[in-house]
Amino acid sequence: MNGTNSTERWKPGEIVPQSGIYACDCGKEHLWSKSTDVRGHRFPPLPYDCSGQSWTLRTQAHPETH
Repeated sequence: MNGTNSTERWKPGEIVPQSGIYACDCGKEHLWSKSTDVRGHRFPPLPYDCSGQSWTLRTQAHPETH
């Protein structure tokens, strides 16, 4: 397990909490709706024809090792 909570969601315009690949929450897994975001930047708008409302983390860019 990568330690992320898959129920965490962020709205477009919010600050990205950690670098990674984020996908919209519409459930259709649009390849073009994924966004690689860098911690500290703002989440981009969702695609114009997407029924989702927020971004969810799919893959961490730099998973922490313990």
